[in-house]
Amino acid sequence: MAGTEHLTVRREGATLVLTLNRPEAKNALSLPMLVGLHDGWLEADADDTVRSVVLTGAGGSFCAGMDLKALAGDGMAGGEHYRERLRADPDLHWKAMLRHHRPRKPVIAAVEGPCVAGGTEILQGTDIRVAGASATFGLFEVRRGLFPIGGSTVRLPRQIPRTHALEMLLTGRPYTAEEAARIGLVGRVVPDGTALDAALETAERINACGPLAVEAVKASVYETAEMTEEDGLAAELKRGWPVFATADAKEGAKAFAEKRTPVYRRQ
Repeated sequence: MAGTEHLTVRREGATLVLTLNRPEAKNALSLPMLVGLHDGWLEADADDTVRSVVLTGAGGSFCAGMDLKALAGDGMAGGEHYRERLRADPDLHWKAMLRHHRPRKPVIAAVEGPCVAGGTEILQGTDIRVAGASATFGLFEVRRGLFPIGGSTVRLPRQIPRTHALEMLLTGRPYTAEEAARIGLVGRVVPDGTALDAALETAERINACGPLAVEAVKASVYETAEMTEEDGLAAELKRGWPVFATADAKEGAKAFAEKRTPVYRRQ
């Protein structure tokens, strides 16, 4: 199972839980953390017993963005092994941050505390987002003379209304969880300390569904997002019709008729 000293990985049934684990630094991104994230996404994709992924942070924080202290020094902290991984795949950090990789399985973010800068950028690569009431969000890069190059100038205006996206991008101000929910950056706000439980509950609901159907639905949503309606509907049929021919589809109908829980086998 993937993991590094800055990222822990565990299983909760059919859910893979990835935990950013630098609580003393509010889970600021380090090279070991990025390597762990990269490997975690690949593990989830490759393991058919994994039906969903939850991304969260340790110590009451989600992610405070890039480790600016390390960035101002000799680069991101990490041993030679991790630097070698980055040299072998210069795109690794973008895949880790979900800029250049989209997992097949649904990814649910469980946010407590700060989720800012690179944290908000990673958040935009997740599918479902739950936040504790005291969570904070924002893209602070312009305040440091930097550019939010993790994908935010492209993704954010596609995920929330453009006026809100531009305000967040151009002012660098913090947003409360309530504001983030109001503009659509997160889907739900829950009491502090319960975001992970709420995310796992959502994951369990997803895990109970047909995995082939879930993956096809997610793929269809993303691949048709920028299509015309006509092209999107045609692409949806190509994704959707094969699902009806699966043994899992037959099992779902049979289980409904027999008033029992379906047993899906990815067939």
